[in-house]
Amino acid sequence: MSHIVAARFATFDQARDATREAMRAGFAQQDVTTFFVNPPGQNHGYALGGDEFADRGAKDSSRTAVMGAGIGACIGTVLGAVIAVATEVPAAGAAVTGGIGAYVGSLMGAMGGTRDASRPARPGRSLGVRHSGVLVAVRVDEQSESEAAQVLSRTGGVDVEEADGVWRDGTWSDFDPVRPPVLSDKVPARTMH
Repeated sequence: MSHIVAARFATFDQARDATREAMRAGFAQQDVTTFFVNPPGQNHGYALGGDEFADRGAKDSSRTAVMGAGIGACIGTVLGAVIAVATEVPAAGAAVTGGIGAYVGSLMGAMGGTRDASRPARPGRSLGVRHSGVLVAVRVDEQSESEAAQVLSRTGGVDVEEADGVWRDGTWSDFDPVRPPVLSDKVPARTMH
């Protein structure tokens, strides 16, 4: 297992400049690699597409949809009953407004249960989701980790991360684009989407 420091860049030109700076700082060419990371959901982890079996941001939506349907049905039924008494409309109107309330409540509940899977940037913590961009990865040891993180940050890298992985033939061979990055504590956290 190798220790790796990596950062995301907006363009290949920026990544190339960062690679040059890393080599000027003393990192060997076989210890620096560059590759593109697809946007979340486009890394083809499943035969029918997508990266994960279920969206992490939607895991609570079924529970909140049921809660919203119940609340909406109650409000709709009460509202329908009030309208029926006030306007002498048949009681069936209360059932109809109850159904409409359940439907609207389930939609609102489902939307309320979704959330962005990303997290605030803090050194030493996972971002929650890996964003798309050009990644420059540097194989480091304990003494060179801080230098690599500073070079990548100084040259415009964001989401500077640290990881342990398999480094083979000059590349991070077991890189997983779905696994969220853990931000390095060697530089201030900077992120962009």
